[in-house]
Amino acid sequence: MLDRRLIQNFDWVLLLLLLLLAGISILNLYSATYAIRDVGGSRIVMKQFYWFLIGFSVLLVMITFNYYYLERLAYPAYFFTVALLIMVLLVGKVMSGSQRWLSLGPLVFQPSELAKISMVLVLAKFFSDRGGSEEYRLRDLWQPFILILVPCGLILKEPDLGTALFLAMVSFSVILIVKVNRKSLLIFLGFCLLAAPVVWFGMKDYQQRRILTFLRPDTEPLGAGYHINQSKIAIGSGQFWGKGYLQGTQTRLHFLPEQHTDFAFSVLAEEWGLVGVTALLLLYLFLILWGLNIAKGSKDRFGAILAVGIVAVVFWQVVINVGMVTGLLPVVGIPLLLFSYGGSSLISTMAAMGLLMNISMRRFMFQ
Repeated sequence: MLDRRLIQNFDWVLLLLLLLLAGISILNLYSATYAIRDVGGSRIVMKQFYWFLIGFSVLLVMITFNYYYLERLAYPAYFFTVALLIMVLLVGKVMSGSQRWLSLGPLVFQPSELAKISMVLVLAKFFSDRGGSEEYRLRDLWQPFILILVPCGLILKEPDLGTALFLAMVSFSVILIVKVNRKSLLIFLGFCLLAAPVVWFGMKDYQQRRILTFLRPDTEPLGAGYHINQSKIAIGSGQFWGKGYLQGTQTRLHFLPEQHTDFAFSVLAEEWGLVGVTALLLLYLFLILWGLNIAKGSKDRFGAILAVGIVAVVFWQVVINVGMVTGLLPVVGIPLLLFSYGGSSLISTMAAMGLLMNISMRRFMFQ
């Protein structure tokens, strides 16, 4: 029987934010695919609509149980995700030169999306078990470093540099909030700088070209720099008010690449201008601040760390995608959370939002 206190403490604000983002996403996706006949624009919009329905169903499932029980499942979920990532390398489906997907009959999904949730879960479990009374030094963090390196290494092998870096950034964001010794942090940052040349020479040629193009976008305007140049043209042409819904020329004339996935933000900027972009970013900012408020109000350490980890997923995904399409960061293929087309990303995000709502609704359980 459902506890009446859960209904009284239902997080309507978070639900409203998600509904607003979902509505804007569907409208923008319709515009982005309006003139794309070869991929079936209306079919893509309907598929995304169904993904949102499934996603909200997953969200409702995630709030039906006490999130505290997930502590017991954190390590099994982590090892299950690692097993899926290994299966990707063995029998995964190859698309666009990358082996990132698993096929289960008609269902095709990316296990790396599941890794975002399982990584946050296992780190929340690890640090909640050890309390928060003292600072962590590097020698105290060897276990979480291994937990981070294993899935990141497997994802990097697919190859998917963007998701591997994103997962590492989310993980280290969680580590930073658990009182890491300042001297140890500086030593680690120094080690990362020393390891940068090794990472550079370990990259594939196209990955190196993306970074070089980011540093000098004028070197290959019709090659590696084409995507970002067209995106910047679309964003700049929107100016203050935008060109109007369904009126974006970069979108209509197919100059803008991947306009319904990685560069969906550019479509919005061209059609709605600075006004529309500001409104969308304010929604994301409110979502991030609301998530941090939920973390602050949590009555147990596991819930607080888990909430911060979910907020880190939102923050870094927005920062990386917006930075990527505006030319502030290299193009790494990270979609915009709850906005770009994609089933795996949407389902994993809605599951994470369900956990965040779960923590919000059950804050009174530990009073």
